[in-house]
Amino acid sequence: MPNIKSAKKRVKIIEKKTLRNNMIKSGCKTAIRNFEQALENGNIEEAKTLFSYATKKIDQACAKGVIVKNTAARKKSNLSKKLNAAIA
Repeated sequence: MPNIKSAKKRVKIIEKKTLRNNMIKSGCKTAIRNFEQALENGNIEEAKTLFSYATKKIDQACAKGVIVKNTAARKKSNLSKKLNAAIA
């Protein structure tokens, strides 16, 4: 445990940021999971709307610095490949 006042403050700030990052990551994963479930069930129209929502969540996570730019691009690319394969 830190003894210095500024170090104690940093610990509090890190805890808040960790919670925020986990919330953003969780929302992103949930959006991706919902999209993949819609594809499995064969709901193409629902999958299209969930795809746009999932890409939005991925972009938000990238903008907040929770995930890296290339990771976001890779995730969106994989989702679009799955959607295009289901449509074709």
